[in-house]
Amino acid sequence: MAAEDPACAVAHGAKGSPAQTRTLVAVFASPVAEFLLRYGEDLGYRTVLYDPDPSRAVPGATAELPDLDEDTDVVVTDHHRPELDAALRDVLARPVRWAGVMGNPRHEGPHVAALRSLGVPEADIARVHRPIGLDIGSRHPAEIAIATLAGLIADRNNRPGGFFTR
Repeated sequence: MAAEDPACAVAHGAKGSPAQTRTLVAVFASPVAEFLLRYGEDLGYRTVLYDPDPSRAVPGATAELPDLDEDTDVVVTDHHRPELDAALRDVLARPVRWAGVMGNPRHEGPHVAALRSLGVPEADIARVHRPIGLDIGSRHPAEIAIATLAGLIADRNNRPGGFFTR
């Protein structure tokens, strides 16, 4: 009998290889952030909710930007917040693995002009992904979170995302 595929064995309950240390930071308290963090924990992320406005933060959120390293994925969950510019500038000053801003892909993100006005180098602005996640037609916060996390997993594993083809 041929050796079983490790991915198949895990799907049947075998313990997978230990997850590497990785962090998921959701920027700004929002319904999408709530699902991102909930599902992110199930995927092995250390999760952090960062909201620089203490008056809008929820329990468990931090108003101070946490330590961010090359194993950190950062998702900005509200592109309408006035703190977007400074929060994203501060994120980009760290060696994060991935940074993205949710928003409509048909319009340039408001972060581009804002970051330029703050003097953020073009190379750093180009590190910001938008749109984010897999294109699955997400309409609700849980769906948006799932699409975003699926996109992060695909990116982390150097895969394009989408269905397998024969």
